[in-house]
Amino acid sequence: MKKEKHAEEIPEVNEVKQETETPETPQVEETSEQAAEQIADDLEVLTQKCAELNDKNLRLMAEFDNYRKRTLKERMDLIKTAGESVLVNMLPLIDDFERAQKAMETSEDIVAVKEGVELIYNKFIAFLMQNGVKAIPTENEEFNTDLHEAITTLPAPTEDLKGKIVDCVSKGYTLNDKVIRFSKVVVGE
Repeated sequence: MKKEKHAEEIPEVNEVKQETETPETPQVEETSEQAAEQIADDLEVLTQKCAELNDKNLRLMAEFDNYRKRTLKERMDLIKTAGESVLVNMLPLIDDFERAQKAMETSEDIVAVKEGVELIYNKFIAFLMQNGVKAIPTENEEFNTDLHEAITTLPAPTEDLKGKIVDCVSKGYTLNDKVIRFSKVVVGE
């Protein structure tokens, strides 16, 4: 009985072998054609995506170039008109100086003219301070190369004036804590 079972099993195995050994050339050709079609479809999709990305990139570059040009133009316009508000606020000072000149021509009271010029000067100093301009202190100050420019040196009249500023030839100014003009000073040695 065992032999019969074994013998019966063998033909089944042989049948399976025969089924698997049959040539499948037509299926391989169909598979390669399908693969070629799939590759062609994928290539077309990728080509479209590449074209879309190139178009997006080109548009983005053009948009950035337009943005750069626009901001450059705005910056140039801002630079041209940046001092406008300061100059507009200085116009009343010019008016005051013109009135003072007329008053000097006709006035015989020198004291009144002097007081008028001092008022204009104080008004101008207040205007500068409102715009962040401050005078650099020099009287009895230590010489500081970050704020002062030494024109010359003189022997110090007293020991405590050595290395200090003896005289200021022209005032220096800062704009928002940045030196815009150094003080020209004489330093004691």
